[in-house]
Amino acid sequence: MNEQTFSLQPFPSTKSLPNLKIAGNIARNGNKLFIRYMLEGDLKEITIAAPSNTGSRKHELWKDSCFEFFVGIKDFLRYWEFNLSPAGHWNVYHFDSYRQGMQEEKAFTTLPFNVQNQADNLALVLNVDLDKIVSAEQVIEVGITTVIKHRNGEVTYWALTHRGGEADFHLRDSFIIEL
Repeated sequence: MNEQTFSLQPFPSTKSLPNLKIAGNIARNGNKLFIRYMLEGDLKEITIAAPSNTGSRKHELWKDSCFEFFVGIKDFLRYWEFNLSPAGHWNVYHFDSYRQGMQEEKAFTTLPFNVQNQADNLALVLNVDLDKIVSAEQVIEVGITTVIKHRNGEVTYWALTHRGGEADFHLRDSFIIEL
């Protein structure tokens, strides 16, 4: 099993940021991917969707607070974007290359994950089988990201690294975790 911890950084901004920290860990065992996000800080200052008993596939989850990660096969252009809402909604998109050919990934009909929301922290944990999109022998490159929507409507973008002049989670050289 290959396991790594991570800490996300906000895209540099001249605006003041709330006192938040986003960290976690990711592991791959065979073709099972485990990812755990931990959001800590003054959660009253951000918008977090209320939990839904019927979490389902939804589009445009990134317009609100949303945990995301990107998976690419090493030395291939194609990649996948996984979106996880604290409300329990989710989606997976497939891209042929940088921001090209975006399609909903139909190989996934469910994406089970847990959310635990407390006063000063929120944990999101996902276990997903990647067999439907990559083989266990293929090395994957992962970019871990989060969109945070603040109560005042402002949005901040968090990632392992920010490689562009503006926040862009799709830049392949920001998929810096290799599993």
